[in-house]
Amino acid sequence: MKTKTISAVIAIIFLSNIYTMAQMTLAEATKGKFLFGVAVNMQQVNGINPTESELIAKEFNAIVAENCMKPQPIHPQEDKYQWTDADKFVAFGEKNKQVITGHCLIWHSQIGRWFFVDENGKDVTPEVLKERMRQHIYTVVGRYKGRVKGWDVVNEAFEDNGTYRNSKFYQILGKDFIKYAFQFAHEADPDAELYYNDYNVETPAKCDAIVQLVKELKEAGCRIDAVGSQAHIHMDTPTLEATETCFKKLKAAGVKIHITEWDISILPSPYTGANISSRFTYSKEMDPYREAVPDSVQQEWNKRVLDMFELFLKYNDVVDRVTVWGLNDALSWLNNFPIRGRKDYPLLFDRNNQPKSVVDEMIKLAKKYKSKR
Repeated sequence: MKTKTISAVIAIIFLSNIYTMAQMTLAEATKGKFLFGVAVNMQQVNGINPTESELIAKEFNAIVAENCMKPQPIHPQEDKYQWTDADKFVAFGEKNKQVITGHCLIWHSQIGRWFFVDENGKDVTPEVLKERMRQHIYTVVGRYKGRVKGWDVVNEAFEDNGTYRNSKFYQILGKDFIKYAFQFAHEADPDAELYYNDYNVETPAKCDAIVQLVKELKEAGCRIDAVGSQAHIHMDTPTLEATETCFKKLKAAGVKIHITEWDISILPSPYTGANISSRFTYSKEMDPYREAVPDSVQQEWNKRVLDMFELFLKYNDVVDRVTVWGLNDALSWLNNFPIRGRKDYPLLFDRNNQPKSVVDEMIKLAKKYKSKR
């Protein structure tokens, strides 16, 4: 009788642990290690699909706006700001008690042409561009002061070879446009965290350039809390070794690391990165999983997810936030990038808003790691 009782108790504990694990979210599993967030679109904010809105509220403890806080949507003309969507987004995060990141203040893409030209269509002077940056940053950051934890201040200022991108900001102001942006953001909200964000950060030359930027910003007295690695990755690139080397360099530079736009394309690609101007011609060979993903390929994708996730956990003393770029596969930008019209499967929830099997494995993995904070 005693043996049966002990066996029954063990069975109850075992079943209880399975139930608890099944109910646990990634945000709960990574608590104390890093925030686990998601990019949110306006349909989700507005509750057009209640299931998605509820999933975001339940599964994640941090959010970032997919588009509504970028320069063009929020500031389409010099004398006009459009606050409706951004206001709703921030309120959505506050309602769900989620940490809110502002994305992004200064970016060469998705920004109005007016920002860089005068009434004659000629490039403005450095003084005028600097003042327009100041007004934009003061206005946007100031509106959400105390409500947004941190801002992606500058987005994608480097090429993969480590040179500065020849954007209009760079052409008119040189590399100092980055310093000005961080100065203005700190002045607008001294308590907000400030981040630099880019893709292919694991590329050695780009990583080294970003580390040098961090050093120069700090020497200039600017606040910079973290570097965001977008982590739009593929099945074979970047390698774990390259990613870990990058983490070590950023840690040594004295900044936190954010995984800001994480997704893993399962499709073959002619391109690595996230330069949205790059496009390629559609072919069936580049879109092989229209009907379904073969089990063997799915297992390879799952392993890729777990390998990367374990690296994030290993460096949880400096990895401060992990954000997936979209809730489910149907919504992913990768269905149209870099080849329009494909069917990709890059996110943790499927097209029916169901968590993929790898999510339970991620939760189990997260439970094994202790917080290094």
